[in-house]
Amino acid sequence: MIDLRSDTVTLPPQKMKEFMFQAPIGDDVYGEDPSINELQEYASDLFGKESALFVPSGTMANLVSVLSHCNRGDEVILGDKSHIFVYEAGGISAYGGIHSHQLNNNEDGTINIEDIKNSIRDINDSHHPATTLLCLENTHNMCYGAPIDAEYFDSVASVVSKNKLKLHIDGARIFNASVALGKSVKELARHADSMSCCLSKGLACPTGSLILGNKKFINKAHRIRKSLGGGMRQAGIFASAGIFALKNMVERLKDDHNKAKTIAHNLSQIKNIKIDLEKIQTNIIFFCLDEINLSDEQFVSELLNYNIKIDAKGNRKFRIATHTGLDSSDVNKVSEIIQLILNKG
Repeated sequence: MIDLRSDTVTLPPQKMKEFMFQAPIGDDVYGEDPSINELQEYASDLFGKESALFVPSGTMANLVSVLSHCNRGDEVILGDKSHIFVYEAGGISAYGGIHSHQLNNNEDGTINIEDIKNSIRDINDSHHPATTLLCLENTHNMCYGAPIDAEYFDSVASVVSKNKLKLHIDGARIFNASVALGKSVKELARHADSMSCCLSKGLACPTGSLILGNKKFINKAHRIRKSLGGGMRQAGIFASAGIFALKNMVERLKDDHNKAKTIAHNLSQIKNIKIDLEKIQTNIIFFCLDEINLSDEQFVSELLNYNIKIDAKGNRKFRIATHTGLDSSDVNKVSEIIQLILNKG
């Protein structure tokens, strides 16, 4: 099976699994798991933050971060295509009573600076919720996997600072952004009051994410993680995968990016496919079917007959995510099978 629905389907490589089984472990709820502690210390140094916290998932990382910054009734500004708004089951409202103010995401994942400025509420007007937090995403999942450069965050920082807001960056794929832009994660995170990053996507760990910030923030996040059931015992076996990934799996992300560009180029040669090659910068490809009598469901079903899975987004739009589980020998096969199916359709 060639599974291109998401980079979350990656499996840990053999060397990572061997490293995991050799990991020293303890009870992390007591703060005594040496592998958890090593991962958190290594990551905080890597991102240039004071402290870090290991959590089971990216969704929990974002939820814990927002709850740590905001009180009930506060307002968070975020993009209308952001993962927090679209894909996290409304958690910030359900569990935090936090009001979201959605702004338009540009195709490159950014939000216009003027829109951010104009959305900040007058805290002296009792009719309004207090604008407390701005959430941004890098890379931006729904915006073609776009990596957002540090200069944009420089502009954001001046607005955030002037209005006494906090900035959280959903960095689920921040290492993809780092590799694509040739910038360190420390540089990309320098204005963030908090950042999340996933270990279980392109880095191929079986589970886990990190939250990064200053010590006061992480202390609060630690308490909220516990209240959400995120405190784990001998979790070092998972954390050790993160240690291995951060030391061995980051630079290889450029291979995923190159595979995505090759697949996208091949798809652009197919008559009934619309795709913008300039938007393929990391490991995510969006394309549309055009002028063909084949439904989205039929297209996905036909691909499955050839042992290929992709993600249907609806309205003739599809997503492919490349990852370490995609062999180089399969890269051309994907477009060849798509061409075959569309010729039949």
